[in-house]
Amino acid sequence: MAAEEQEKALLEKYFHENCPGCKVEKYKESQKGFPIRELLSIWIVVLCTALPISSLFPFLYFMIRDFHIAKREEDIGYYAGYVGSSFMFGRALTSVFWGIVADRYGRKPVIIMGTIAVVIFNTLFGLSVNFWMAIAMRFLLGSLNGLLGPIKAYATEIFREEYQALGVSTVSTAWGIGLIIGPALGGYLAQPAEKFPSIFPKESVFGRFPYFLPCLAISVFALVVTIATCWLPETLHKHHKSSKFDAACEDVETAPLMSGTKYKTQKAEGKAPKKSLFRNWPLMSSIIVYCVFSLHDMAYTEIFSLWAVSPRRYGGLSYTTEDVGNVLAISGAGLLIFQTCLYPYFNRLLGPVVVARLNGVLAIPLLSSYPFIAMLTGLSLSIVLNCTSVAKNVLSVSMSYTASYYI
Repeated sequence: MAAEEQEKALLEKYFHENCPGCKVEKYKESQKGFPIRELLSIWIVVLCTALPISSLFPFLYFMIRDFHIAKREEDIGYYAGYVGSSFMFGRALTSVFWGIVADRYGRKPVIIMGTIAVVIFNTLFGLSVNFWMAIAMRFLLGSLNGLLGPIKAYATEIFREEYQALGVSTVSTAWGIGLIIGPALGGYLAQPAEKFPSIFPKESVFGRFPYFLPCLAISVFALVVTIATCWLPETLHKHHKSSKFDAACEDVETAPLMSGTKYKTQKAEGKAPKKSLFRNWPLMSSIIVYCVFSLHDMAYTEIFSLWAVSPRRYGGLSYTTEDVGNVLAISGAGLLIFQTCLYPYFNRLLGPVVVARLNGVLAIPLLSSYPFIAMLTGLSLSIVLNCTSVAKNVLSVSMSYTASYYI
């Protein structure tokens, strides 16, 4: 009789009246079409948080030079590394905290807080007058912008089951596009008084703060996103186990972890079974692979821009910020075409694991070719560099998507 009651309770759709998560579930039950509105919401939120991460890299070399903290020109990269890593250092310290907040109070407050942090601290970073202010603003931006984990949970909860894979891929694709469009914006809009003196005089605020315009542009976009997120539905369930459905779900989720006699004994004693996540090798291997791919991706994103703008006598390309913006804009267009047209075909043909393995193997010779690319000049340099950059970003985003999907 108890088993029949559990089965009956599970078959019944029960929604709590004042629970935001139940309202979303009820809404998903009534919607049958393609979730274009949810897809667009996830896209702009992830793009908003990805843009400021890498937008500084094309002009970071010149920014550190203008701070006059480096005694030698070859030391500029050393100080640039501190500014570039301060964002991720702050994020690493607070990611778990923001995950706990999202599980306790909801995904929506964390999303809104993250976009507000972009508006405030990214703007202040563009107004930095010294090295330590730049580090502090980037650190605070990373510490208070912890929505990458919660937005992935939000993506799986806001979409119906048949579109959950699309939601996860949307997060990864928007993230990759943001990491490319961000540097492109930074390259095009930095130092506007030198590039467009008729529009931005040297006496204006953009002349006195040559790296403020790209930060301001991203912050304005983040402000629009912040206002739009106020209408996002909350997906966290906020109700107590007061129904037969909740009790049945709890029993069904717990029962498969042990045999019948042991389950009844522990349930009578009030002991909850525990399983160590560290012994779950498929999960841990996916996390390790994702960490390695993320380290590889972020290291390349920062080093590429610094390498491109460095003088040729130090092994760089002597590119301007606008040249770097051109390369990254082409990479972003190539990545968008690949992710929307070609990646689904290769994923169906070979499977995500094989695709990730091939990408990892191909990335080794690709990255090894960059010292030889620095020997080229003129048109040959532009063609080879753009093709290599497109291929590298395509491989990187594809690997990260596969790892995050399995997590």
